[in-house]
Parts: sequence; C-alpha cells; structure tokens
Amino acid sequence: QVQLVESGGGLVQAGGSLRLSCVASGRIFNINDMGWYRQTPGKQRELVAVFTSGASTNYADSVKGRFTISRDNAKNTVYLQMNSLKPEDTGVYYCSAEILALGGPYARYWGQGTQVTVSS
Repeated sequence: QVQLVESGGGLVQAGGSLRLSCVASGRIFNINDMGWYRQTPGKQRELVAVFTSGASTNYADSVKGRFTISRDNAKNTVYLQMNSLKPEDTGVYYCSAEILALGGPYARYWGQGTQVTVSS
C-alpha cells in the first residue's frame, strides 16, 4: 500500500513562513508527478505547486514568488516552503502524487491534509 503523509502545518501570522513536508511510502516503483493542493474556505481544491512528470514545476499565480516546491527523490519527499504568508493562504494543504506501485497501474494518491492558518 502507498501512503502520503504531510507535516508542517500550523498557525502563523501574516508575513510569516511555514515549511510543509510530504513523504510517500510503500511499495513504490515510480512517481510520475507530486505536489501540493489546497482547499480554502468557500473554494474548490486548487493546485498550489507541483513537480510535473517532466520534472518541471508549476505554481498557482497567487503563490508565485512566495512559495517554493522542492524534493528529495531518494526519500520520496516533497517540500513546500511558504514565505510571506497571507490570510488568504489559510486552508487545508494536501499532498498528491501519481504513483506506480509494485504491481501497477499508476494511481493518484492523496495525503490526509495539514491545516495552515494565517492570522492577520
């Protein structure tokens, strides 16, 4: 079985920083894409930042210049460094990845989510 486990959420004042981590574990053969999504109050879940299958990165316009996604392939881990946080960044942040587990096929996996709250 494959699991994604996020950590690093919390409460921070506007202008502050947080670093999220997500570790994929299990019988993983290959990870196609991996990144972060968020569910903010009153909105649908949206992409925040992701490593694509081509190893490039995509960011939501609202976080460009403030958030940075990075990864450690050896540890099947992806990070999200969030700087200059704003109250509108408040929400539940989910890690997601398209993973080929041993025995296949590729499937989309989601973590349980981690709460980020930015106070004004």
